[in-house]
Amino acid sequence: MDPLRWTDELPPLRAPLLVTAFEGLFDVGGAATGALASLRSSEAIPVGEIDADPFFDFTERRPVVRIDDDGRRVIDWPTNRIHILTKASDNRDLVLIDGVEPHLLWRTFSETIHEVAVAVDAAMVITLGAMVAEIPHTRPPTITGSTTDPELAALMRLDQPSYQGPTGVIGVLHQHLEAQGVPAVSLRVAVPHYVTGTPNPKASRALLERFERVTGVRTPWAGLDQDARDWETRVDAAMRDDDDVARYVRRLEERYDRYTEAAIPDGDDLAAEFERFLRQQGDEDETP
Repeated sequence: MDPLRWTDELPPLRAPLLVTAFEGLFDVGGAATGALASLRSSEAIPVGEIDADPFFDFTERRPVVRIDDDGRRVIDWPTNRIHILTKASDNRDLVLIDGVEPHLLWRTFSETIHEVAVAVDAAMVITLGAMVAEIPHTRPPTITGSTTDPELAALMRLDQPSYQGPTGVIGVLHQHLEAQGVPAVSLRVAVPHYVTGTPNPKASRALLERFERVTGVRTPWAGLDQDARDWETRVDAAMRDDDDVARYVRRLEERYDRYTEAAIPDGDDLAAEFERFLRQQGDEDETP
């Protein structure tokens, strides 16, 4: 049985970007899924889901039973959902897939994501993630972008992957997309390693802002301003009576200010280069 289930007919789409985020190893502080949830909340339309049964060990991630408004028992499974976001003001649509990193059959799961990309004729896949780092919570979160495509890496000022070691489903997905010739970019936000147990809207905001800067597709990142300020205030308050932690954060701030305050490329330039690359890809696809 195909785990991909379309629940609604796909509308006409304009060279969409497929954007993913999965709760798990690559989602510290819920920053990646939080960013995608903000995108999804702005008029996104549900169109499908990836069935949980083949991919999850339910003794590790148990479904949740609840009583609905009609008094009936309902079981919520850890499903990965597919939404479409179209905005007349943007020149591209978004296809959003978010949910939970599966336990099993990662290659099959990656093939299913690729199946979605083919079905919607995605121009590119962009994965959102969050990883721990030695950065202070008082500074803007740093974003790392990477792609295996050397041309795209040069145009967009992105890194090419150099990590070797244990990976998650995102690493498997990128390898599969590369093998299939699908352009893919990873955007990862750094989360302070001493504040990882609670949702981090400041990191989600940074991811959305960089996504908009790179793609030119508008996102609701400014709507997270107050949540980000409140989060930072709570962290400040928790540290207030711990002199050792306060001194440690000051050292992180000094190091951040010395080494990571690199100039961020102009957003208009990045978006123009991004569009130029995708147009070139489209021309190549149409070449007989």
